[in-house]
Amino acid sequence: MRTRPTQAVLVGLLLVLGVRPAAAEVVQWQVDGVTREAIVYAPASSPEEGAPLVLAFHGFGDNAQNFQYTNLHAAWPEAIVVYFQGLVTRRGLPGWQVEQGVRDDRDLRLVDVALRSLRETHDVDGDRIYATGYSNGGMFAYLLWAERSEVFAAYAPVAARLRPSVRPTEARPVLHVAGERDRVVSFADQQEAIAVALEVNGVAARTPCGAGCTEFGAGTAAPVMTWIHPGPHIYPRGTSERIVAFLREHSRRR
Repeated sequence: MRTRPTQAVLVGLLLVLGVRPAAAEVVQWQVDGVTREAIVYAPASSPEEGAPLVLAFHGFGDNAQNFQYTNLHAAWPEAIVVYFQGLVTRRGLPGWQVEQGVRDDRDLRLVDVALRSLRETHDVDGDRIYATGYSNGGMFAYLLWAERSEVFAAYAPVAARLRPSVRPTEARPVLHVAGERDRVVSFADQQEAIAVALEVNGVAARTPCGAGCTEFGAGTAAPVMTWIHPGPHIYPRGTSERIVAFLREHSRRR
């Protein structure tokens, strides 16, 4: 995906439309004596009810600096978008925990600390907090559904699966993006994750929503939307726009 040219086009469009693009800031937190950080994009002003907050998690071996070029913040300039930086997990590469209790829950604790801080420093709409991530980061988003369902209004994992120990219990809207030729996180494993989401949310009725797109339980409080593309383990062009369109429709106030 050619991320940098896309960002320039989107930011240019925002300027034409008169929408001021969010400014980026590197923010650090101390979590159990370890410095954790993220790139935070925040709008210049927030609506009276507060701004939506999107927590975004990169894939294994990637970093926040690269993942910001998915342009979630450009797709949703009214939202606060936080691109978190993972710590070294295995093979000397950064990533995220994907099961409860791993590495003393350092990433779950990061989210707890970051949320408290962001609520103090920004005008956050507590009913519109979301989690998304790619690959390993998407698996962490699924873990947040299982372990922090009281916080988030909806989730959008991309190219991710559920570990056997991770079982959400509270119905929440979910958008899952998967590639049929994914050889890193097998398509079969992603289908199993989608099946779990359907079961937890108690939805089955299918509604087409575009090429490769199906919504299960359209009109319910906790639908499951899937976008199945024919590609491999990628973050397809247009994914951020799809994620934002889905998240915009879901608030805990509903």
